[in-house]
Amino acid sequence: MTAASSSSLLGSSRIGSAPTISGLHSDSLNPTSISFSSNLQGLSLRSSGAKRQLYSRGTGSVVIAQNMDRVEVDLSLSPRVNSVKPSKTVAITDQATALVQAGVPVIRLAAGEPDFDTPAPIAEAGINAIREGHTRYTPNAGTMELRSAICHKLKEENGLSYSPDQIVVSNGAKQSIVQAVLAVCSPGDEVLIPAPYWVSYPEMARMADATPVILPTSISEDFLLDPKLLESKLTEKSRLLILCSPSNPTGSVYPRKLLEEIAEIVARHPRLLVISDEIYEHIIYAPATHTSFASLPGMWDRTLTVNGFSKAFAMTGWRLGYIAGPKHFVSACNKLQSQFTSGASSISQKAAVAALGLGYAGGEAVATMVKAFRERRDFLVKSFGEIDGVKISEPRGAFYLFIDLSSYYGVEVDGFGSVNNSESLCRYLLDKSQVALVPGDAFGDDTCIRISYAASLSTLQAAVERIKKALVTLRPPVPV
Repeated sequence: MTAASSSSLLGSSRIGSAPTISGLHSDSLNPTSISFSSNLQGLSLRSSGAKRQLYSRGTGSVVIAQNMDRVEVDLSLSPRVNSVKPSKTVAITDQATALVQAGVPVIRLAAGEPDFDTPAPIAEAGINAIREGHTRYTPNAGTMELRSAICHKLKEENGLSYSPDQIVVSNGAKQSIVQAVLAVCSPGDEVLIPAPYWVSYPEMARMADATPVILPTSISEDFLLDPKLLESKLTEKSRLLILCSPSNPTGSVYPRKLLEEIAEIVARHPRLLVISDEIYEHIIYAPATHTSFASLPGMWDRTLTVNGFSKAFAMTGWRLGYIAGPKHFVSACNKLQSQFTSGASSISQKAAVAALGLGYAGGEAVATMVKAFRERRDFLVKSFGEIDGVKISEPRGAFYLFIDLSSYYGVEVDGFGSVNNSESLCRYLLDKSQVALVPGDAFGDDTCIRISYAASLSTLQAAVERIKKALVTLRPPVPV
């Protein structure tokens, strides 16, 4: 375009002057289809298949869109996201919370969250951290103060020797685990997971483009992994074995002898690493005892130990966990975290130092909570043991009861429909008894349901009465 033609096109309009509209009422124009121009007059434009008529009056112009083609947004998601299932525990907890907020008196026994307040010394440490200005970024792997305290705890309580550069503190143990899976798994690798399992383990494997290999266990064997089954499932693609003891969802605790048998198998497979999820280690009921897998002969080099503060210290909302292991692997987790979230909360880390200072295994504060959990467990085991058709493996740790109610499947209920699996049974119990539980199929065992007894004894008593009444309307099979 020449200078002359440019001048002609611009006419008397001044760049930057306010547009004026003559003969048009602003309330007759759709504001979403109008754009203002101070340097174009008398043009009819066609763009992206849409005709736009331009009107000009005075020193300004208005473009009115006509017959605009609708541009469809690409709503596709990545195959990685599509391969991951949403967490049923989160979904059911959210549903139950919404019902409570709507005024429905639902008893919520789905979430794995202690009902106790964070012990006062821990809370005070967090408050003091704010007051004293500890509100800035920390090193990505965590403060030296906290990582040193974790090293001391692992040495004194677990018999494990680590240096601070072999520890990474994260925003919860869940982040610690998923970063470990992403750090060591390649596409096509296999992650071996005993079932029942925590809902997130298989999905974490899928996020890493690895394949979850589920190893079933039975209630008659207290949901403990059979070493022979493990050995039969190992291949050249086997990269990770995930162990959780005490277990979510079963409460099972692996005895040292069984862990030693598993360790002997692991030692024969050079590629195989172990993630030992020990988040419930302090919530354990004598005579059961906790053994850290990395403390077994030859397993330190193979094991990534995950722990945290949410469960034993009633700090779920503080969001703090950690991983300990060989520097090569832990550094990889640290690198991932630097691009995901960076360091965990500075305030939570100060509180965690106070938690580790409460004494061996959390001292009296944790012992008091564990005593209450045990009383609740004993009540539930006794109560459900009195109901026909219920199978129970008594939990030896954590705060979950994973009971087999499959004898109540196969029933048609008027006004509800069929109860034929763990999910429909949990929906039925939520509908008829207003108790929120988690179906066992979320954990890889459709015969069972999970009950969290991280609730007061009076709440559990009310829940049991409601569940008993609801089960009466179902027709358990007559014993032969």
